[in-house]
Amino acid sequence: MRVLVTGGAGFIGSHLVDRLVHDQHDVAVLDDFSTGRMDHLEAAVAAGLDPKNIIDADVVGEAAPAAVAAFGPDVVMLLAAQSRVNVSMRDPRFDLDTNVVGLVNMLEASRAAKVRRVVFASSGGTIYGSRAEDAGAVGEDAMKLPSSFYGLSKYVGGEYLRLYHEHFGIEYVALALGNVYGPRQRPDGESGVIATYIDRLSCGAPCTINGDGLTTRDYVYVADVVDAFVRAMTRGCGLINIGTGIETSVCEVYRLAAAQFGTMRPPAYGPALPGEARHIVLDPSLARQALGWRSQVPLPAGINALAQSRADCLVGPRVGYSPGHRRTDALR
Repeated sequence: MRVLVTGGAGFIGSHLVDRLVHDQHDVAVLDDFSTGRMDHLEAAVAAGLDPKNIIDADVVGEAAPAAVAAFGPDVVMLLAAQSRVNVSMRDPRFDLDTNVVGLVNMLEASRAAKVRRVVFASSGGTIYGSRAEDAGAVGEDAMKLPSSFYGLSKYVGGEYLRLYHEHFGIEYVALALGNVYGPRQRPDGESGVIATYIDRLSCGAPCTINGDGLTTRDYVYVADVVDAFVRAMTRGCGLINIGTGIETSVCEVYRLAAAQFGTMRPPAYGPALPGEARHIVLDPSLARQALGWRSQVPLPAGINALAQSRADCLVGPRVGYSPGHRRTDALR
């Protein structure tokens, strides 16, 4: 297939591009390189990604629809996003512009180019809002009560997809991702707590837990997430949770990360982040039914793999980076 990936030089996007190229799809990458890195695409280029198909463009601007029209994809993978809860709470309009206006811009481009299907990176960690500690795993039919503007924009994005399908016939899958972690994740972002701890522990630096550390999340390894995106190219419809069904506290994440380096140093504690959900764990039953997908990498093994590939997680020079760019392409 011809597949265009927005945010394709970012954390998840670049792993997806690697997989698509390996599977011999014809791939184009659209990224504004605000947080994406050209070196993330080196392996894909070596494996056959045409450098001419790496497009420096913002999903909100006019160049993005032109790129879609020129490439003529069968499937568009929508991963470009403003991905930080704290940014959304500080600057709701910026979050709206990127995550809603940018999404609609790409959907209009996809409609004009007669794209058959779009696969959207939603956020299982934020669209449902916080749940009671003993509420169990949340399913796709649960009420959506996002507690941050980021979660709200991801929820609204899914509703746009639903209406584009109903009115214009574009097939779609919205993957509600748990907290994704793995190589290439930026260690300086709020959504990359595992990458942050691995990076700091490897340097002997102290780590900070925001709040009391009892906040829980459903952590899912990036290779498993990529597999879900690939399956969604031909299977499934609507909102589908992508998680492990296992919730883990931040304190436990720190303990597992610290064990990789044999340290007993206790973490520091800071204030809780505004707008952050307290407890969330996803029910992945529909993903098994609709996509034939299930997570394969347990959290301890994933943290071990990330510790072993620490060099890939460090933030290095951003080839092609322009200080004027503001958008982000990593995902929560």
